[in-house]
Amino acid sequence: MALRAVRKTLIAFAGCVFLAATSTETVAQSESPARSWRTAARHSAGMAPDPAALKNTDIVQVYAASTWGWRGNFAVHTWLIFKRAEDNAYTRYDVVGWRKPNVVQRNYGPPDGYWYGSAPQLLVDHRGPHVAQMIDEIETAIADYPYADTYKSYPGPNSNTFLAHIGRQVPALQLDLPANAIGKDYRPLYQPIGLSTSGTGIQATLLGLLGVTLGWEEGLELNLLGLHFGIDLNRPALRLPFIGRLGMSDTTYTKDAVNAHP
Repeated sequence: MALRAVRKTLIAFAGCVFLAATSTETVAQSESPARSWRTAARHSAGMAPDPAALKNTDIVQVYAASTWGWRGNFAVHTWLIFKRAEDNAYTRYDVVGWRKPNVVQRNYGPPDGYWYGSAPQLLVDHRGPHVAQMIDEIETAIADYPYADTYKSYPGPNSNTFLAHIGRQVPALQLDLPANAIGKDYRPLYQPIGLSTSGTGIQATLLGLLGVTLGWEEGLELNLLGLHFGIDLNRPALRLPFIGRLGMSDTTYTKDAVNAHP
């Protein structure tokens, strides 16, 4: 009961701070011409490699795009796609809150589609024979996701919690989620310490609201009410709320993928 009370108090306090910080934006959007999520762009951005042309290649990619509406100023939505060497099409997995009770969705949209008007950004691109084992591990991690019927946009579990879970289970993915991937640090109260989202470091966090992460991919990152501040040293950059990253690109490529991105 005490842990539940702490949890409710923290979430309520963080929610008040979050709403206060975003109230100006909410009012501004309410005064602008209405936009509908029904008509927002969700077509392919043309970023994913042609699966038919690369039929004999195993591929895994991770994308991020700003979330819908005013929340897009603060957070991104992330998802993962993959194909095996014998496949002519990608399989996409992400968590979609309004699809409850089955929030883990397969092929909810185009592999590299706009997320309700927001262009995707490539975070990870792995290609080559070694990726086959990675795909096996990814599928196991997806099956083991503990919040497949639960969704909370803040502080989690959400789409970024889902990708963080996969990243911890599959360190070869080298997944470093950006600072504005709110929900990536979500952990239950009974498990406050564990691997960082890349699987290369350690993280201590209280419900994803307060915490610290130290890892090879993430660098040093502090979490205050879901807002992340830090510094990345392996690819020098600042890790900042709202922006995500300021500095060198952090997109992870394997050798085969590098040749495709000169």
